[in-house]
Amino acid sequence: MAYYESVFIARQEISAQQADALADSFTGVIEENGGKVTKRESWGLKSLAYRIKKNRKGHYMMFNIDGPSSAVQEMERQMRLNEDILRILTVKVDELEEGPSAQMQGRSGRDGRYDDNGDRPRRASRDDRAESAAGTGADAKPEAKVEAKPEAEEVKAEDKPDEDSPDEDSPDKDSPDKDSNSDSGETEGEDQ
Repeated sequence: MAYYESVFIARQEISAQQADALADSFTGVIEENGGKVTKRESWGLKSLAYRIKKNRKGHYMMFNIDGPSSAVQEMERQMRLNEDILRILTVKVDELEEGPSAQMQGRSGRDGRYDDNGDRPRRASRDDRAESAAGTGADAKPEAKVEAKPEAEEVKAEDKPDEDSPDEDSPDKDSPDKDSNSDSGETEGEDQ
């Protein structure tokens, strides 16, 4: 028999128990047609990347199936007829994964920012944050900025030519610009 992974998304309006009941009925369809569901995971109510049939969230459910293609086709047919199912994806795989899927692995294993329950650590109260902002680290930065500003103004003053003496490189204000010659009737980008 072949191996399949199947994921479906159910509407957000149904409860988690109703989503499990749907999964039970689809498991029954697989078993009636000679297959078996080796693993079943409920990923919970998740936000969708875009609206599907006017829904912004959906109950995700995943099956690992060991069975004939006719059993999977019948399950998909039943899913298409059910109006609570938003999307279906079934993929044939070489072998079934053991253990939890990537969606079920805890967030604590990803980068250490989360605790054992998958929750982020609580933020400090506003009073604690105000005290830590009043520490030495916050005072050092504004002083550095204050010192840097006068130096930048001095550099600008040195680079700037005196307004009284005309610069030899800059064109006189009274002399005509090269680009403003419109008497010739030619414009850029126009082929004649």
